[in-house]
Amino acid sequence: MEKRAKNSFSRVEAGGHLVSRYGLVLVLLWIGAMKFTAHEAAGIQPLVASSPFMSWLYGLLSLQSVSNLLGVTEICIALMIALRPWSAALAAIGSALAVLMFLTTLSFLFSLPGWEPSLGGFPTLSGAGGFLLKDVVLLGTALWSLGESLAAVKSKALESTVMTHAPMTKSAFGR
Repeated sequence: MEKRAKNSFSRVEAGGHLVSRYGLVLVLLWIGAMKFTAHEAAGIQPLVASSPFMSWLYGLLSLQSVSNLLGVTEICIALMIALRPWSAALAAIGSALAVLMFLTTLSFLFSLPGWEPSLGGFPTLSGAGGFLLKDVVLLGTALWSLGESLAAVKSKALESTVMTHAPMTKSAFGR
């Protein structure tokens, strides 16, 4: 009975990992695709323009071009993470980029008023603050994905090292 329960718990945990990874991929793909619309380009403009890390982009590119660039970046990150079953290293790179992206977007809470002043400020979130709050969970998921992917890369490297340094043994036929 105890073994069956452990198997059930393991399946639930594996399902949670699957939903976490591909939920992150879905969010990044969807939000990335939305960046190609004029509505989303206008919506992110106050966030990007107030960011000390990203405001310079509007000096080089148009409103829509900045949004498109961010969309391409998000879609590429999503695809790298989605490729985890085939390439742990690529998923690790995508996850690390997602971590950097979410840290950047969370910095908007400090460069844009994240609190609603008409309701007394803290702890009432403004529209931008509420929008950005989800990035805390997405950051945690990206960190988990990064750790899991790096562990798989290391495990594969160790396995490869063991296989290349294993002594050759003769088969039963002397070869």
